[in-house]
Amino acid sequence: MVRIKVNEGVLEGCKVNNVYGKPYFSFKGIPYAEPPLGDLRFKAPKPKTPWTGVREAKKHGPVSCQMDVIFAQSTEFKGEEDCLYLNVYTPNIEPENPLPVMVYIHGGGFLCGSGNDDQYEPEFLIKNDVILVTINYRLDVLGFLSLDTEDIPGNAGMKDQVAALRWVQNNIRNFGGNPVNVTIFGESAGAASVSAHLISPMSKGLFKRAITQSGTTLCPWAQTYGARDRAILLARELGCECNNDKEIFEFFKNQPAENLVNRKVPIFFTESAKLFPHVCYAIVSEKKFKGQECFIEGDFFELMRNGNCIHEGVEVMNGYTEDEGILYFAMGSPPEKVIEQASHYAQFFVPHDIMNHVPPIQQMALGKKIKKYYLKDQLVNKERNFDELLKFLSMDYFIHGALTWQKLCAKKSKNKIFLYKFSCKSERNLFAHMIGCSFVYEKRIPVSHVDDLLYLFPFSIGLPAVDVNSKTFKMIDQFTKLWTNFAKYGNPTPDDSLGAQWLPYTSEQNHYLDIGEKLTPGTSPDIEQMQFWEDFYREYCPQRLC
Repeated sequence: MVRIKVNEGVLEGCKVNNVYGKPYFSFKGIPYAEPPLGDLRFKAPKPKTPWTGVREAKKHGPVSCQMDVIFAQSTEFKGEEDCLYLNVYTPNIEPENPLPVMVYIHGGGFLCGSGNDDQYEPEFLIKNDVILVTINYRLDVLGFLSLDTEDIPGNAGMKDQVAALRWVQNNIRNFGGNPVNVTIFGESAGAASVSAHLISPMSKGLFKRAITQSGTTLCPWAQTYGARDRAILLARELGCECNNDKEIFEFFKNQPAENLVNRKVPIFFTESAKLFPHVCYAIVSEKKFKGQECFIEGDFFELMRNGNCIHEGVEVMNGYTEDEGILYFAMGSPPEKVIEQASHYAQFFVPHDIMNHVPPIQQMALGKKIKKYYLKDQLVNKERNFDELLKFLSMDYFIHGALTWQKLCAKKSKNKIFLYKFSCKSERNLFAHMIGCSFVYEKRIPVSHVDDLLYLFPFSIGLPAVDVNSKTFKMIDQFTKLWTNFAKYGNPTPDDSLGAQWLPYTSEQNHYLDIGEKLTPGTSPDIEQMQFWEDFYREYCPQRLC
């Protein structure tokens, strides 16, 4: 039993043994804001009011309202609106020098997930003398609905994340942490969130470093367009026929949370016709309202192209896995149906932002060109050319967005940025199995979206402990040292102990690190594909080029 005083009151946590070497102190279910209930639904969170006495911090708080359609493949509702809780894991409450702090923002397509330790346990990271903070934030409609009004401005989930980062600044010293040395990191939607914090005026000054894993603001699913139209259509589908914005807000405010979660409301034909894991509710460009903070205003690409890439002085690592595109099959997209669409429809291959900018006749011409490049005009076949389809999906959903983001940042900012490609292969590469794509393993071990997380976190619920003498654990140890070195020093390879030097990425020298069983420095990853994509963007959609 251990007690710590924070600004809101006293917390009682516990000490935990660590099978991987370093014991730590655990404080779970810490409220960082008031419950976003009633009139606070859809709005920015309010600071937590203090409590009296000692608050037990040994169990996680409730997760956000959701249906876990990615990991659990479930349509069962779970969670509560009273979900704004975080967890702190620290190896030393009274260190000689304050410890670096790493704040993890979970992914899940902005519609599911949590920071709880059924997935995000601290054991791997904490043995490198850092403090780990994990957070919950509002998801799906409750976190990202936008009516473009004062009552429902949008980005409530992002403002929750800001509130959590402010709480860290105000309280982390009490856990032995250094508020001046905070690294935010996340994967997938969590990475896109991190990328957005690098631009948002609300987030400025709340962290020193950032890591984006498999997601940036330039990925096609990270920013929602037509948000007001989507909100009005959702209200209609739920039975609200009124046209007054105040009445629509009152209607949404009084709906049971179960009625709002996992409501897919496509407003473009391609969203309903094409099988892909579309994110209906994500980050939006907000209007400014008097007396309210605005998380982001404007299109992410235009903001970055105009030089608003990274807050001054913040250092960043950005990267992706070899086979990101496997995620495509995670949210109700059966491989057979996807293969059928890819085989028969040229428009399947048209990137989403180009769909928004060019007419259908040009889309058809471009789709044929891309299909020929990847499939050589053949039908898709699991045994013959599925890997080529996977390469396209990976570029379309993640890699093109990651590399375009990297190039823009190198061109428009003076910040130190690093680029990586993750290629570790072991029994922990499980995501394709989890979502029903086991046939991929018949030829090779894929390095899917999410697989990198199993080398940062134990995922002990469902996975056995890792033998510390195994080849797998050597990769885990290497990977976590890169991440924690960056959090400590702003340099993932500050010495020769990992056997390679990871150089920063610049416009002149496109350095990156291949993170596999061994660390392999290189330049310009996936350059042939990237050149092909830049060529057709130059022809069909030059306004979306760096």
